[in-house]
Amino acid sequence: MSTWASADPVSSGALLAVRDLKVTFPTEDGLVKAVDGLTFDLRAGETLGIVGESGSGKSVTSQAIMGLHRGSRAKVEGQIVFDGRDLLKIVDDDLRRMRGRDIAMIFQDPLSALHPYYTVGNQIVEAYRIHNDVSKAAARAHVIDMLDRVGIPNPQKRIDQYPHEFSGGMRQRAMIAMALVNSPRLIIADEPTTALDVTVQAQILNLLVDLQKEFGSSIIIITHDLGVVAELADNIMVMYGGKAVEGSSADEIFYEAEHPYTWGLLQSMPRIDAVKQARLQPIAGNPPSLINPPSGCAFHPRCAFRDDERLGCSSVVPRFEISDEHPTRCLIPQAERRAIFQTQIETRTA
Repeated sequence: MSTWASADPVSSGALLAVRDLKVTFPTEDGLVKAVDGLTFDLRAGETLGIVGESGSGKSVTSQAIMGLHRGSRAKVEGQIVFDGRDLLKIVDDDLRRMRGRDIAMIFQDPLSALHPYYTVGNQIVEAYRIHNDVSKAAARAHVIDMLDRVGIPNPQKRIDQYPHEFSGGMRQRAMIAMALVNSPRLIIADEPTTALDVTVQAQILNLLVDLQKEFGSSIIIITHDLGVVAELADNIMVMYGGKAVEGSSADEIFYEAEHPYTWGLLQSMPRIDAVKQARLQPIAGNPPSLINPPSGCAFHPRCAFRDDERLGCSSVVPRFEISDEHPTRCLIPQAERRAIFQTQIETRTA
């Protein structure tokens, strides 16, 4: 991609343009800055992977895009421009009409997202008829076809079963069918493979790829696992402490990563080309407090390069230049960052 984001979200040409997004929650202990100044673009037909540890702000970002913070104590600021309209400024009725029709979400836990008292078919039929003036019979036929397309066997029977009668993988497929039933232009998948075994994970991810090609939807996939987005995402945004710390194409993130936190995520993944004696290296320390974040670079308490006095990691807040080809929130000079990462790769594969 040429740039991570353009200055003007309306004229950027992106299907979704997020600018300086901030989401805060008031608590008795102080203000939680769950998302702090997030900016990115997503173009039609592309897939963006948002990765980071628990508490980095990934799911809060997706909920803000869906407008799920409305009516809560959360304060949402910035711009979320979808197809030229700022979702933070439109009225509730317009947002409800867009939700499910233009923007859909695949939730992390389908057993909690699906209502236990209604059949899976009834719930998907309802999601379809809200946005389409069709009969129940026509809607039911469409849902049976959709269940078949997402790989649910015997959909004519399954449509009348309840969520607890589905396996975990089948429930996730049903959630994907519900998200796609109106052919939305944007799909947000929040940890879609959590709690699924590796074989089912691969099936679900391959299904998303195939359905994206068929429907032409853009996808935001949110995960803590870089392996999940390795082949799925066109671009990847790495989040830490409520902020983006690195953003670029998937190839550059995996082969030319520039942020120490991204290096840590990559080093904690097993590699088939690594020497047998090489041990996985977890990131030391704990995620930062979102109420009292560290001074300077939020990652510096866990960074191996924090003691380099010339950088000032504990006092200087690094910038995230969205106009850069490969924006990185780090004070280490770019040439040095690239040399360090290449050394790490050579060490693991030597």
